[in-house]
This record gives sequence, structure tokens and C-alpha cells, in this order.
Amino acid sequence: MRISTRFFAAASIAALSLFAGTAMAEGEKLIIGTEGAYPPFNNLESDGTLVGFDIDIAKALCDEMKVTCEFVTQDWDGIIPALQAKKFDAIIASMSITPERKEKVDFTDKYYNTGPALAVPKDSTITGLADLKGKVLGAQSSTTHANYAEKYATGAELKLYPTTDEYKLDLEGGRVDAVIDDVVVLSEWVKSEAGACCKIATALTPDVEINGPGAGIAVRKGETALAEKFNAAIKAIRANGKYKEINDKYFDFDVYGD
Repeated sequence: MRISTRFFAAASIAALSLFAGTAMAEGEKLIIGTEGAYPPFNNLESDGTLVGFDIDIAKALCDEMKVTCEFVTQDWDGIIPALQAKKFDAIIASMSITPERKEKVDFTDKYYNTGPALAVPKDSTITGLADLKGKVLGAQSSTTHANYAEKYATGAELKLYPTTDEYKLDLEGGRVDAVIDDVVVLSEWVKSEAGACCKIATALTPDVEINGPGAGIAVRKGETALAEKFNAAIKAIRANGKYKEINDKYFDFDVYGD
């Protein structure tokens, strides 16, 4: 939640077709902003292909809405300003719905909901937040997880990173004692060869005021017609089995949550 703008995954900026709150006609183009650095939700592979749960869900929603979707990758820190500047029409990038963000953008209903967790080196004795006193805790900047750490890990030194890749390198190298992020992101990482250094210390109880009710699709303020189109499409793919098909490709549980 995360690297500099790299390129347009399918089209140049000149091709943007912006909606400005109007209803979409069938076949219109919708530009989706994502980060491309947050596996397994969204990730930019070495050949330039965007993959992940967010990307597959976005494609399914666009198919349901009968619009053409193209993707733009964008730094996490600048993703809301880029939406406001009409660089794209919506953000599908595992963005938690929070009161602070709702002051800047409008959200759809959630399309998934998972909580935070701590990851630590395999030989670490850290098992929870209480063990972080006097330790260094890593988190990605401008995320709900960083806000959670500020509230609950008060005894730790909080070190913020622009991307998840950077905090992972520092955890592996012993420069931080633990990191906090989404439980799915961390679980997938520690199961991989790249995350063989580390383990999940504990899952953490979400704070609704910080973590929100889940991840939603962000649109510009006032673009309620577009948000409602997405909401209808989310309900449709939940009902017709497409959501489950995508879910089961990545997870062995229902990531949608309660």
C-alpha cells in the first residue's frame, strides 16, 4: 500500500475516458488505478503483467458492467491525489474504507475484509504487541497498518517504508524486529521462498475505527453513479459464483469476510 509510477499497463494517458459522475454506456472505457506492488492482491510481474486478486476482481466487475477496463500503476502515497486529478476513474488496490479517506473520496461497499498481523524472524520470541517494547517495528507508510501500530504498539520504535518490499528486506536483514501488515499479505509471503526467513507471530484484532469495514473501490467525490454500478457488480459476482472462482484461485477461505 506501495513504488513509483512505472507505466500504463494497457494504454497511454491520452486514452483516458473519464466519467465525472455520469452513467456509463455499454462498451465505454474505465481506467482503474492500482499499485502493482502488493501481492497477492496486486503485483506487477517482470514482464509488465499485472496480476493478483484485485486485478482479477476488477476484470470480473468490468465484464459484469459491460465496460472495457484498462489499468494504471501508481505510487501508493500518490494514489488518491492521482484519482482526484482524473488520472484514472477508480482505485482497486486493497484500499481500506476509513473515515479519513472518506473525506477525500467516495467508496463502494467492501469487496473483501481481512485483518492485520505481525511477522517476525523465525527465531524471534515476539508473540504479540506487548513483546515489541524497545523493539523496531516496520510498516508501510500511509496505511491503516501504520496507524494501527501507532495506536497499539506504543512501546516500539515505528519505522515506515514506501513499499512492502523494503520492510521485508529489513526484516530479513535484522534491521527491524517485526513488521505489521495484512494477515493474507504476510501469510503468503512467509510461505514463499522469498519469505523463508520469517513467520507469522500473531494475527491482530482489527480496530474498525482504524482498519474500517474492509477494502472498497474508491471513486472521486460525488461520483455516486459509478460507485453504485460497482456495488451492483460486486453483488452480482458474489451471487453468480465468479467471486468464489477468483477467491479460490488465491485463498483457501472466503476473503470477503463476515
